[in-house]
Amino acid sequence: MKPARIAVICVAAVAAIGLALVVRAMGSSGGKPVAAASAAVEATPMAKVLVAAHDLKPGQRLTDADLTWKDWPVDTVNPAYITDGSVALPQPPTSGEARAAAEQVEGEKSGGVVATVTRAAAELATGGAKSDYVGAVVREAIFAGEPILPRKIVRAGDSGYMAAYLEPGMRAMAIRVTVETAAGGFILPGDRVDVVLTRQTNLNNLGAANSESKFASSTVMRNIKVLAIDQTTEAGENEKAVVGATATLEVGPADAEALALAKSEGELSLTLRSYADADAPSGRVAAPPRQSRAVRVYRGGDPETVVVQ
Repeated sequence: MKPARIAVICVAAVAAIGLALVVRAMGSSGGKPVAAASAAVEATPMAKVLVAAHDLKPGQRLTDADLTWKDWPVDTVNPAYITDGSVALPQPPTSGEARAAAEQVEGEKSGGVVATVTRAAAELATGGAKSDYVGAVVREAIFAGEPILPRKIVRAGDSGYMAAYLEPGMRAMAIRVTVETAAGGFILPGDRVDVVLTRQTNLNNLGAANSESKFASSTVMRNIKVLAIDQTTEAGENEKAVVGATATLEVGPADAEALALAKSEGELSLTLRSYADADAPSGRVAAPPRQSRAVRVYRGGDPETVVVQ
């Protein structure tokens, strides 16, 4: 082989090796930015979803410790999940039927329905705040880490709230009250009260023209929890008095029967108890006293009236 051809081959080999080294160096130096860019592109945006911090049982009232935020991929967030609103979620297109349903709801005259729809729309647009769900009652069992769904909890003002709020085995019963019979309106939902019965006793003197009427009062219920005043189940932030026409009380089944009997015998009044007495016995004090009757007894020809309880 001629020396010139050998020299050309050697030069080509050296050039190929040099080119390979240059390409390798360029690849190693630019690898990190490329990898970082790829990672940035492939990173999935995360949203904050409200979940249960631990297992929640039906009837349990939610506290701040029961709820926590959890990172959730945006593309897998169900529209029913409660988010903090920090990340915009893709909104599905609204169909004609959905728009028609929304217009129909807007035409409803019921204030409760309109309020519920308005709140739901605001939550869909801005997300829900954790504090908005503190105090709600669990309707269905929720496991730890499971997203909080509106259908599994009942918030104040929602349909079914009272049934979920009641303690197991207890009943809700309403009685008519006024400002005078409800401690001047200073009884708020959540307070403890005694129920006092005031009734009229007639002392009939066996058909006499004049009959004597008296009034008697007695406590028929003690340390009873007030669930609501009218339809207000929670007092306002700075509200000191609630004036209403009805008070809903939490009583046991037997106490409900006694309270219904007391309602028919006279006027019921509520007396406010101190918070320090919340652990005192609760329920009926005694059966409502029977109406007094007068019996005329003749002794030696002289009539004498005896009152029989």
